[in-house]
Amino acid sequence: MFKRILVICIGNICRSPMAEFLFRQQLTHRDIHVSSAGLGALVGRPMDVHAMEIMKEHGIDAAGHRARQLEPKMLREADLVLAMERDHLAATARLAPEVSGKLFLLDKWHDASDVPDPYRRPRQAFEHAYALIERGVGSWLRYL
Repeated sequence: MFKRILVICIGNICRSPMAEFLFRQQLTHRDIHVSSAGLGALVGRPMDVHAMEIMKEHGIDAAGHRARQLEPKMLREADLVLAMERDHLAATARLAPEVSGKLFLLDKWHDASDVPDPYRRPRQAFEHAYALIERGVGSWLRYL
């Protein structure tokens, strides 16, 4: 049973917090803790403006989010670690090899594709990333 889910990306201001908040919305009545962090986090920064706007349009208030740097302790405490890209899986496995068995792509249950980074790109890139993240989150729900 998964009680602690950690979602990772690079900066922790776009993709992983969108996934974190989508999971939280879907798991409201479940005893599952969801958090996010970044491999190269922009520590302390809020969610990107485009990402926050998209979340708000979907009924999610993510204003309280602040980026966190991924640490080995977070990985060890998580039951499930979901990454946006294959490169993130490899970097995470190097950071904490002992957690390799619980590392998966967010899109594992579809075509196992990467969710492209929308950072510093137009809003359309964020909308595309959101759609892929929403699909990935939805596909994990039956296993939680």
